[in-house]
Amino acid sequence: MSALPLGLVVLAALIHATWNLVAKKSGGDIRFALLSCVALAIVWAPVGIWFMWQQAGNFGLLQWSLILTSGAIHLVYYLTLLRGYRKGDLSVVYPLARGTGPLLTALVATTLFGESLRVLGWLGVCGVVGGIILTAGGPALVRAFRSKDRSDAAHRALRAGVTYGLLTGLFIAAYTLVDGYAVKHAAISPVLVDYLGNLTRLPLTMVILLVAGHREELSMNGYVKQMWRPALLVGVISPVSYVMVLYAATMAPLSQVAPARELSMLFAALFGGRLLGERDAGMRLMGACCIAAGVIALISV
Repeated sequence: MSALPLGLVVLAALIHATWNLVAKKSGGDIRFALLSCVALAIVWAPVGIWFMWQQAGNFGLLQWSLILTSGAIHLVYYLTLLRGYRKGDLSVVYPLARGTGPLLTALVATTLFGESLRVLGWLGVCGVVGGIILTAGGPALVRAFRSKDRSDAAHRALRAGVTYGLLTGLFIAAYTLVDGYAVKHAAISPVLVDYLGNLTRLPLTMVILLVAGHREELSMNGYVKQMWRPALLVGVISPVSYVMVLYAATMAPLSQVAPARELSMLFAALFGGRLLGERDAGMRLMGACCIAAGVIALISV
């Protein structure tokens, strides 16, 4: 991987870990997802409209199908992620989600997209896997599934973090493959993949909210007053991170770009341990370094 896509991925990793910290601290639910979608649609409207004016008129069935599919998968991913953050620790949910997703992406990309990782690349994959285990808790992760005491709050949080982290990782792999195909093979601008995908998520989120309802005591008006600032921040900065990754995917193999996003683990481990006071910060930071070493091997192929 050359310097430009690598630089985009590194900067995107820092931004991505930052907005995930904001989402974790907000404790948001589907209403938070709706607010962040609205914020993204409004703030980035000038950019999105300009790109639509330039390109959307040439889209066919393939392009629109990819955008709609991407939007739906992103919505399920985001709702699963938010629920994971409400139930578990950032430094458990985030590493498992961000690790298993790109790992599965690399495996599928090398199988279906004709990409190659070589021996060094697969050693990097092993480093990523080992780092994921350490960052997500190491021995505590194993003990969580062997323990017979299900009453401890920390135990429940760890199990929930693992469950939602893995589920989120599956959806990350799905949308990464769809979006990677969109920008590399369907000639859709990364900006439009993200912006039009968000416009797809917006009505879907509203429908889910209306159908499912919510049992929280705080009214929607009260929720907006309490959450509009973190939702606005997420809506503003999260597209920047993902568009950078998609642009990097147009310049380098997806099987390298996707795992390289694991550099965000370094920031997430620091945030989870120092800013949120989550446990086992040292082990998780060691795991993040292991992931970083694996990523270096992957991008050196």
